[in-house]
Amino acid sequence: MTSSGGRWVALLALAVLPPVMEAAVLVGIGFHAARGLAPQVTAVWPYDSYHDLRWLLVYHNSWSAFVLGLLALIAFRGLLSAGLTASAWPGQVDRPSFGWLVRRNLEVAALAAVIISPWAALSVAFSTVALSWYLLSSLVPMLLLAPFLQRAGVVARWWRGLPTIELLGWSLLNFTVLTVAAALIASVPGWWPVAVAALSGVANALLWRQTVAAAVLPKRIRWARVPVAPIAIVLIMAAAVGSQSLTGLLVGRPGEWRPPIISQRLPDRVPHAVIAIAGHDSQWDGRPAADPRVERFSYRGLDGQGRPLPYGPRDTHQSLEESAVLLEAHVDSLHRRTGRPVALLGQSEGAMVARMYLEKVSRPSPVEAEMLFSPLIQPGRAYYPPPGHSGWGVATGWGLRAIFAVANVPQKVKSSPDQPFIRSVLVNAPFFRNRTLCPVPGVRMIAFLPTVSAAEAPPGEYSRIPTFQLPAFHGGLLGRRAAEVRVMDFLAGDPVEQPRREYGLLQRLGAAWQPPPLALPLNPVWSPEREADPALTGRICEPR
Repeated sequence: MTSSGGRWVALLALAVLPPVMEAAVLVGIGFHAARGLAPQVTAVWPYDSYHDLRWLLVYHNSWSAFVLGLLALIAFRGLLSAGLTASAWPGQVDRPSFGWLVRRNLEVAALAAVIISPWAALSVAFSTVALSWYLLSSLVPMLLLAPFLQRAGVVARWWRGLPTIELLGWSLLNFTVLTVAAALIASVPGWWPVAVAALSGVANALLWRQTVAAAVLPKRIRWARVPVAPIAIVLIMAAAVGSQSLTGLLVGRPGEWRPPIISQRLPDRVPHAVIAIAGHDSQWDGRPAADPRVERFSYRGLDGQGRPLPYGPRDTHQSLEESAVLLEAHVDSLHRRTGRPVALLGQSEGAMVARMYLEKVSRPSPVEAEMLFSPLIQPGRAYYPPPGHSGWGVATGWGLRAIFAVANVPQKVKSSPDQPFIRSVLVNAPFFRNRTLCPVPGVRMIAFLPTVSAAEAPPGEYSRIPTFQLPAFHGGLLGRRAAEVRVMDFLAGDPVEQPRREYGLLQRLGAAWQPPPLALPLNPVWSPEREADPALTGRICEPR
């Protein structure tokens, strides 16, 4: 066998065996939601380190476990990448010594851990609140970093000059291959995910050959004397903080929330009184709705006459349990005053408040209908303990606190990963993961889902109530004419349902980039809930 053939066999073995082993373990233990991560074990930088750090940030339960796990992952990643680089080295160029490759790739693995960890932490923040903005903001830096880091373990002066167009192209293809492989893994039954992981390993081997060759034999390097990589890395890491402000701009600054159900009168055919519940960081000045049958929910509660009080953005940061108690009093007050059955319409956090109310109310309720706009899809898939406590994700929690502390400096309304709303999601994660979009006896329910929420939903079942889906971002459906018509139809008692074909495809395509969920049985904080775990079964609404 020629030396070239021997290197190709070694490259295939190194690129194929780790994904196969990870996929086999995940299928064997029935870890349904995490199977799509297996192809990334031998991906080209930085997706390999992104894979490692997401597992570590979710699955460590002490500082010592985090530090030891990080050192072990750096060693593993450095040695594996050195082997892959050596095996992928083009035959027409002299290869550095294997010792040099090991030292260089260990350095790159350590550097990647520093650079990527803020973004991996943001992806865990996504896993906590299931908001696609966090997922997207953690992914974009990977695309930007890839062409730089793909040179780092190969050439000595990798930090100088712009990456070539070839490296950019191979990095985008790498991202595409990992995305499609995860979608296929999420689509096939039984042990077929192991076969898909093997094929993705072959694709990884080919990509290693091409990226190493493109780094060693660049056609032309622009700005060859400029330290472009350090500048890009500093800017990208700084953006980990700035992305919090960008997220606020994208989802909307604190402001008045006045959708058509508030600003217009209800048709006569609607028999309900309606409580409209706004989302996180909303505010209300006390101005009544156009129809006396409609009232705004107040995160401050009711006044002495049973009317909702004006509230500010900070009031929405309270726990979901506290908001549900206030909603119960509001439901009773409105029902007594109008004599009508009550319908709830909640958006984002408001949808979670409405759902928590149905879970916590312990007596017959006047609520007969509930509309959930942009509800969080299986939030609480990760965990981090409160400050001063240990537990799963302890280092992740402090990483998020550091990011948010800096991001809060220019903000009037401060945000925190420990605000009561977030902590109530974390504590009640078993319920929200398993039964948010499950039917409740005696209540007509529907979820209005923007198509972007497909990327938020882990592979598997996500709803057992009717859904109405439209192309939109989070919080962007309420106020759309098509959705508003369906709201009135639903309130009038008509059946409403409109799933979209592409929703399931987008859900599977997002599987590669979600962090692995923390299995419910592992966390003692969750053990009293005794809920089934969709991460293991791929099904929701399972018996407790």
